[in-house]
Amino acid sequence: MAEKPVVELGPISHIGIAVEDCEEAARWWERTFGVGPFSTDEYVLDASTNFRFKGKPAEARMKASIAYSGKVFIELVEVLEGESPHTDFLGKHGEGMQHVAFSVKDIGSVVERLATEGLTPILEYEFITEQAGARFRVQEVYLNSAEFISGTTIQLMEIQPV
Repeated sequence: MAEKPVVELGPISHIGIAVEDCEEAARWWERTFGVGPFSTDEYVLDASTNFRFKGKPAEARMKASIAYSGKVFIELVEVLEGESPHTDFLGKHGEGMQHVAFSVKDIGSVVERLATEGLTPILEYEFITEQAGARFRVQEVYLNSAEFISGTTIQLMEIQPV
């Protein structure tokens, strides 16, 4: 009988691909694979989003192009300024799949339990967003899982109505 897992993740939310130019990459995905259309937005991660990188307050500016493929979306991430797991990945590997994101409930508890396995946050932030007239609090944590599983970062996301 299999051992009970440390945590049980929810469904895959998205796959993150680190790229040098997200709009160029989006055009390639649309032309080559028919995935799209992509929407592109710029994000500022700083004190207003409680942004932390490697345990310290940090600042970064990113652009991401997003398109759904079924229930999962593809996120093409371009770093405009600052340091993040994406810049680390690009420096070591070049462009490619950098993270897989899973939905979770009670992200604080999940992160606490994963610490017993040596998995700790390398990036954390939160923000409030509005969709279809409803407001949501989004918390995201990237784990140091790349140290354990072939360079892939696991991202955890919790979305709660506010």
